[in-house]
Amino acid sequence: MNVFGVTGWKNAGKTGLMERLVAEFCGRGLRVSTLKHAHHSFDVDHPGKDSHRHRMAGASQVLLASTERWALMNEHRGAPEPSLAALLAKLDPVDLVLIEGWKRDKHPKVEAWRAETGNPLIAPNDPTILAVASDTALELDRPVFDLDDTAAVADFILAHLEMAR
Repeated sequence: MNVFGVTGWKNAGKTGLMERLVAEFCGRGLRVSTLKHAHHSFDVDHPGKDSHRHRMAGASQVLLASTERWALMNEHRGAPEPSLAALLAKLDPVDLVLIEGWKRDKHPKVEAWRAETGNPLIAPNDPTILAVASDTALELDRPVFDLDDTAAVADFILAHLEMAR
């Protein structure tokens, strides 16, 4: 499976870059899936709904399905958070999986970086970050792209993964 990550600090532009990359790759005819790491508790369910009631009653998994989509919710119930590899194994085969977050994992990544956040660059100390997408010109030992030049970032990712499109 072809995997590439987008990482960076909060408010660096990760989600916007991810959204644009998904649209860019889909526009090029690729099938794309995404994984997003949340550092906080989140819920896609709503109190009072049947699926929420099932979870609150103790169900380990609840699969919610309609004619438009399905979603599988899995409760850890005290078990450790699954590894990135374990989560990737749950996805259907696609051309490319884009990963947002998971800074410390060893997959190839591009760092989204905005000067205004005041956060340091991660790239100089992380060899898994192969390029930086920035709102400011930077002098680095790896490629630096304009944060808004989605096509150039997409071309870089495809070249690195040796995917023609």
